[in-house]
Amino acid sequence: MTSPAPDLATNLRVATLRLSRRLRRELVSSCTESQYAVLAALVHVGPLSPGELAERERVQAPSMTRTVAALEEAGLVARTKHPTDGRGVVVTITDAGREVVAETKRRRNAWLNQALAGLSKDERDTVGRAAEILRRMTEG
Repeated sequence: MTSPAPDLATNLRVATLRLSRRLRRELVSSCTESQYAVLAALVHVGPLSPGELAERERVQAPSMTRTVAALEEAGLVARTKHPTDGRGVVVTITDAGREVVAETKRRRNAWLNQALAGLSKDERDTVGRAAEILRRMTEG
C-alpha cells in the first residue's frame, strides 16, 4: 500500500523553504539574512528611520537598533540626523553596503539561472507562471 501524496500546501511550503535556504547560501557577506534584508530595503526604498525599518521588517524597535548598529560597525550603513526631526536619525546605505546587495543578487541569480538551465523549456515556462502567481499571493 502506498501512502497518499502530500497536499499542495505541504509541497509548496517545503519547496519554498528549501529554495529560500539554498539561496541564503549565496549571501556574500558575514551579515545575517536579517541584516541583508535591511540593506536591500535601503537600496530599493532609500534612507529610512530605524522605526520605519522595524515596521517594514516586522521586528521590534530594539531589535532593529541592534541590527543597524551591527551594519554601521561593519561599514555597510551610516546614521545621520533626520532632516526634519532633530531628535531622530536616518539610516543610509554606504557604497560597501550597496556592493554587498549587488554581489549577493548577482550570485543568487547566477545560481538560479544555472538551476533553471537544467529544466526543459516547458518546465521553465511553468516555473515562470508559478513565480508570477506566487508574487501575487504574497503581495498585500
